[in-house]
Amino acid sequence: MVRVCRHCIIIIIIALIGCVFFITPSKKIVLPNTDGLIVLEIADTNSGRVYASFHMEENSEFAIEFTHSVNNSPVREIFRIEGSMIKPAAVRFYSFGAGMLSDLDEGQIISRDGEALVITGFTQVYNELKFIIGTVSDHILFINGESISLRDLCGRNAHITIKQRG
Repeated sequence: MVRVCRHCIIIIIIALIGCVFFITPSKKIVLPNTDGLIVLEIADTNSGRVYASFHMEENSEFAIEFTHSVNNSPVREIFRIEGSMIKPAAVRFYSFGAGMLSDLDEGQIISRDGEALVITGFTQVYNELKFIIGTVSDHILFINGESISLRDLCGRNAHITIKQRG
């Protein structure tokens, strides 16, 4: 019978924990630096941990889509990068109801695009956007021709901030 000393067992356990820590893949997405492009960052609101960074051009758009928790229909919020700010460009949704826009501000227009209702004409701008990722329904990020599950990237109920890195 082979006897293993207590110190050897402790060293083996520490080595295994270290391997798990260093081998576990990170969910963080970071693209290589590209001069002249804006970097849009998704980070944990509380810790500042960066989940992903995306290079975008001025006036390009990205969107967040989720299922509305009350009327259970898809909502897509489309945003445009304008200078150092983020501006809502449009909101697409499929039914009116509790929690949905019902009164338009001056300059806003509502139109139909097939089955969808689309509101445009937003004037406010933001330096950052905050979301809480769904526990029942996912939030999907549409950016640079990709669709990314924010639940997979950040986790359920994650509090995230989307902003330009400057």
